[in-house]
Formats: sequence, structure tokens, C-alpha cells
Amino acid sequence: MTIQKFVVTADQMRQIETRIFAAGMPVAALMEKVAGLIARRIQELLKAEGSWATSSVRDLTDRRKRQEGKNLVNSQLPLIGVLVGPGHNGGDALVVARELHFQGFQVVIYCPFSKLKELTKNHADYARSLNIPFVDKIENLKNCTLLVDGLFGFGLEREIINVTAAAIDEINNLNIPVLSIDIPSGIHTDTGEVLGTAIRAKHTLCLGLWKMAFLQDRALEYIGSSELIDFDIPAADIAAILGEMPAIQRITKASATQHLPLPRSPISHKYTNGHLLIIAGSRRYSGAAILAALGARASGVGMLSIAVPESIKPMLSSQLPEALVIGCPETQNGAISQLPVAIDLSIYDAIAAGPGLTLEAAIAVESVLESDRPLVLDADGLNILAQLGTVPILSERSALTIITPHPGEFKRLFPELADETGDDRIAATQAAAQLCGAAVLLKGARVCISWKDEGDSLRDSYASRTITYLNPESTPALARGGSGDVLTGLLGGLLATAIARKSPPQSVAATAAWWHAQAGIMAAKERTELGVDAFTLTQYLIPTLRELAE
Repeated sequence: MTIQKFVVTADQMRQIETRIFAAGMPVAALMEKVAGLIARRIQELLKAEGSWATSSVRDLTDRRKRQEGKNLVNSQLPLIGVLVGPGHNGGDALVVARELHFQGFQVVIYCPFSKLKELTKNHADYARSLNIPFVDKIENLKNCTLLVDGLFGFGLEREIINVTAAAIDEINNLNIPVLSIDIPSGIHTDTGEVLGTAIRAKHTLCLGLWKMAFLQDRALEYIGSSELIDFDIPAADIAAILGEMPAIQRITKASATQHLPLPRSPISHKYTNGHLLIIAGSRRYSGAAILAALGARASGVGMLSIAVPESIKPMLSSQLPEALVIGCPETQNGAISQLPVAIDLSIYDAIAAGPGLTLEAAIAVESVLESDRPLVLDADGLNILAQLGTVPILSERSALTIITPHPGEFKRLFPELADETGDDRIAATQAAAQLCGAAVLLKGARVCISWKDEGDSLRDSYASRTITYLNPESTPALARGGSGDVLTGLLGGLLATAIARKSPPQSVAATAAWWHAQAGIMAAKERTELGVDAFTLTQYLIPTLRELAE
């Protein structure tokens, strides 16, 4: 079982913990185990050369040593401030404080709450007996090299206000690195919403299972870098709450590579590896067609055809000599006015349409929507779809449709859903997939993909549920024009190959999103986040795959 693939709501995590405690695991024993893992990880992060904390720790320690006047403790070792809340998250923090104290670190505890849960109170009393200093003012934390946030854990739903809100804002203004336990205090566990105010963590240690907020774009600035602290939740308890086939999963390397068209059969040929038709480009946006085609090329699709306006056909032919480039009648402004009469859409395993078309290509987009071919629709293809009527058109399609909107396009496609779900990207994607029947890939810092799993209503208990995959890793380097065009081509090529090989077609959306993001991450490591234009991205698709194979 790959623990990394699971993602839970606050309620699901409560149910899983309830099962663990009901089976006989004492709450106090689990707290000791978890806090011990956290304390060890903090020490590793502080010692790691080049870690997120190293430079800040060094600078703040030097500053504190130079400071004259009264200090809370001697200044021989780094001073760590521990922020303690009233619940069990605060209890975790207190055990962490104790363990760091025993390891020789200087520790100071900030606990502004008078009422604590019984177990948390016991740990607070013991910390006081060890003469670990307690303070009630944020000012007393200004000389710390690191703050450990244990104010509020998962499941917080009420808005943080008044004195507590002011304290959190003051903590953020200290500009001291913060490590949050489980989730930054003030972040809604499921939606990632900021509940009034929230701790801005540099690093977050998520406990047990990944929480939904870690896959919500609006929470990422508060979470910082993150990792999972696995405290050995029994597989049976996870399955009892999430099911044997969880409806929501994080994309992992294992799940993504499972649907790559590798290895190939030794007797395969170009027809067995899929035939993709890309409909893209205009005189104004000729590069979009090239970028989509380069993405498709990297997918290894057996045959690639590209329909573009006649005037830019030579440009595409020179860039992609292996592709069959089809010149189309065009409007006065250089957009595809319609597909050639001679073109037979039925010969293609899949079609990808949209990048660079402009709204003048509406007739061509209508043609592919009316076809029975699996379809990837992006960019202006989506804008044309929104004008035609998203839900009626997609609901009537007999073949698989994968739409790949960014947030602005999503609002045009599903205006009512966008208002209902707000910034909850997961809920929005799921609702859209249920409403229109298409697979919805919502772009963003964390790509979210949902589709209806029809199953067999007579035999399959999972029939008609929504399957959701969330990509946990990406890079801001991809926030550049043309990156989406590359994804469209890559996804289209994988889809055509999956259809030809009779593989599960929806699953390639997760593979494409993961592969695209990993290429961006590799390119950013070598070229920085500023050096990854869309064309450069295409050059890293195959090296990413090669590194995986090695």
C-alpha cells in the first residue's frame, strides 16, 4: 500500500483515529509516537545543509548572540519557540518541546490559553516542572531561530478572531521560519480557506494522511514546503473509511507511470500506437499549434496529424517533418474557417482541439464535438464550447471528452458552479464532472482531475461516483503562456495511444498532468523558474522519462 496516495477530509481523519483508539491504542501513546517523529524530523531539517531553515537559523542565531541585554536562556544553542494551543495539536507541540529540550536545544513555550484539554494540560505541567520557560507575549519570541506551530490542528472550522488573530498576525510579522504541525493554524482542512487569519509556515509536517488543504491552491502560500509524517496507520482502518478504491487520490509516481505506454510490444507498429489529430493554430497564434504538436510528439503517439490554417502549413511542416500537416480553409484574419471536406474524423483514435484557434474557428470545433471520437478540448475550443452551451453539448457526446480549463475558462464554462463552490477547486471539479459527464482537468498550482465512474449499476457498488486525482507537485515555472498547449498535445497523444492499446482512457489525464509537471520541475532545477518557457518545457519531457527509467 502506498500511503502517499491517500488524501482525507477532516471528518475522515477523525473516523480513522476513532477506529485506532477504539482498537486499544491509547491517545497518550500515539501522541508520544507522533511527537517523537516530529522532533526527530525538526532536528534533521535544522542540520540539513541547504535546507529551508539553514540560512534563517544562522542569521537569527548570530543576531541573537550579538544582542545585548537580558535573554530568557543562555545563547549557546539555537532557541526554538513552540506555539501551544488548547487541543491535542498543542499536546503534540508540548511533547516536541520536551524532546527538543532533552536533546539540548533551548526551548521557550508560548501558550496564551488558560483552558487546555486534560492530556495537553498534563504535558504543560510536566514542561513547567522541567523549567522550560513559558511566555504569554509574542515579543518574547523575537530571538527564536525557529517557531513550531501547534496552535490549532486539523478540523478547525471557526474563524480566528480578536486576541488570537492579532497574535497570529504578530507571529507572521516576526519573519522567523515557522514549522507547522499537521496544518498551519487557521487553514480549513478541506477547502484550504484562511479562517480569518493563518500562520504562514515555511514547512508543514502533515500527520498520518494527507489532508485536502495540501491540494488546494489557496492554501499553498501558508503551507510552504510539506511532507508526510507516517505514523503507521493500519491499512484496514484506512480501507474501512475510504474504501478499497478511494474516490479521491493524490497522483503518485507509481500511479502515473502505470499508464505510460511503456514498454511497447516488440511487434507494435505505428497504427497500434495511436493516431492523433490536433486542430490548432491561427495566423496570429501559430506557435500554439507547434507547442501542442511537440507535446504530442513526446507522448510517442504512432501517427500525428495537425490541422492548421493553410497559410501556416509550411511553418508546421518545417518544425515537425514527421507529422502529416493538413491545410484548412481560413478566415480573412487567418483562423480555420472549417475543416476540409475531405477530412475523415473517424480514422483518428483521438482528437485534440483548441490551442491558438481564436473564436473564429467555431465551425471546426462544432464538427469535432459532433463526432464520435475521444476528444481533448482546450483554450479557444473551451471558449467556443461555452458559447454553444457546455452542459447540453458535452452531455450528448457519446465518446470520452476531456476538458482542460484554467480557472477563468472554468468560470465561463460553468458560471453557476464557480459561484457555488468559490475557491474550493476540488469541489468545483467534481461538480463539473458530474454535471456534464466529461473528464475535467482544472489547471492550477495543483491540477485537479475528476470524471464520473459509471461502472456497472447492477454489479458495481462504485457506479456513478466521481473519481478525482490530484497532482501534488508542480512548479511556478509553468505559469507561462504556452505551457497549457504543451499539456494538450501530450494528453492528446497519450489518449490516442490508450485508445489504440485499449487501455483505460481517463487515467491518462493523471499521467499527462504528472509528466508535464515533472518536466517543469526538472527544467526549473537546471534553468531556474525564470528559464522555463513553453518550448524549453517540451525539451524536458523525454529527459524526465529517461530519468524515471534509470
